[in-house]
Amino acid sequence: MAPKGLAILIGAGPTSGAGIARMLASPQHGNLAVALLARNPDNLETLASDLRQSSNGILHPFPTDTQPDNLRRTFQLITQHPDFQGLKLKLAIYHVKNSSRKPFLEETPEAFNDSMAAYTTGGVVFAQEAMKLMYSQNGGQTLLADTGGAKKGTIIFTGTLGAMRTNQQYAAYGASRAAARMVAQAVAKEHSKFGVHVVHAIANGGIIDEVNEDTKTGRKMRAEDVGQLYLWLAQQPTSLWTHELDMRPAQESF
Repeated sequence: MAPKGLAILIGAGPTSGAGIARMLASPQHGNLAVALLARNPDNLETLASDLRQSSNGILHPFPTDTQPDNLRRTFQLITQHPDFQGLKLKLAIYHVKNSSRKPFLEETPEAFNDSMAAYTTGGVVFAQEAMKLMYSQNGGQTLLADTGGAKKGTIIFTGTLGAMRTNQQYAAYGASRAAARMVAQAVAKEHSKFGVHVVHAIANGGIIDEVNEDTKTGRKMRAEDVGQLYLWLAQQPTSLWTHELDMRPAQESF
């Protein structure tokens, strides 16, 4: 079965990213060709190979970090890939993890800026490149009112509870997560009228790529369930768009 579109997932790791990508690529679920982006080339190639076998879908690896020039180059390579020709970008997911924990008096401006650049600025460039591609494939930056409500694509930022509130020793982490949330909100307010659906999904709790006692009893989120949720978001009609939602396993406290 030929894929019905393209998805780009950055942060394609062996746990949550793998399960999400499997649902996107599976002909029985998303039926999307998937570009997998992550930093480690060897791990990414192995992941892509494993996912092709488990999903029977079209997935290709594109090693990159979140530096602006590297992201822009990667998007060019994606558009040039022969297996993606003729496919419109339906879904772009910013699923990058970031971690920074240290006592506040040990924080340095340099390390703080590095955290913001790697995570938040990376998210800005990723969203820009995704939107440019969506617009170029769908007649430009046209208003929904002029296109009969035609949706151009969906961009999802996977956030965490750190975007809402942070804790001691997490100044840089909380700042970068909260900033990315504001980026998603600003982009949604500016570009929804042009048919680009922007979502900030707050993941509160662990996500694992397996079915076990933890996922069955609601102690952990199953990555494939997150993937199905993301597909549902991408398929929402313009009469009802979710911008922000909270994802948590049943037993996660809040």
